[in-house]
Amino acid sequence: MAIRVPRIMKKSSLSLDVPKGYFFVYVGGKQKKRFIIPVSFLSQPAFQDLLCQVEEEFGFDYPMSGVTIPCSEDIFIGITS
Repeated sequence: MAIRVPRIMKKSSLSLDVPKGYFFVYVGGKQKKRFIIPVSFLSQPAFQDLLCQVEEEFGFDYPMSGVTIPCSEDIFIGITS
């Protein structure tokens, strides 16, 4: 069975299977959702600004063992679209 990986995808399972060239982030407030996103996003200015805000709020201590982005899912999808 082939799995087509879209540009950004929401992952409901907690498995750590992430395709090569992608990484996962948690997005949201209390109810966090896990997204798998391409590593290429790291070079995008809007995504870098978002990561700077994450650093200000969380530092480098990520409670869920992954980068947590404290914004709504809609805002995150808007930035990464």
